[in-house]
Amino acid sequence: MTTRIIALFNLKPGVSAKDYEAWAKSTDLPTVNGLKSVDGFEVFRATGLLGSTDAPPYEYIEIIDVNDMETFGGEVGSETMQKVAREFQAMACDLSFILTEKLG
Repeated sequence: MTTRIIALFNLKPGVSAKDYEAWAKSTDLPTVNGLKSVDGFEVFRATGLLGSTDAPPYEYIEIIDVNDMETFGGEVGSETMQKVAREFQAMACDLSFILTEKLG
């Protein structure tokens, strides 16, 4: 059974969207998509709230489809992934990782 992880976050003060997005495209996306336990990894920029002019509560959303959580746990502990995680944590704040499973 695939577990979908949804990450919601904002950028820390002083981190530009341009810098984060360049890092996400060059480092985060190819590294995470290269994990054996990951069927797919996408990053989205929030652009608005449907029916509202309010700003979204989160600037970015990540969706990770994991085919094996045990293997994923081991892969996330690798030196490469720990480096990626440190770089990500230096840029992101208000971070929530939500584990989900599909109904039906």
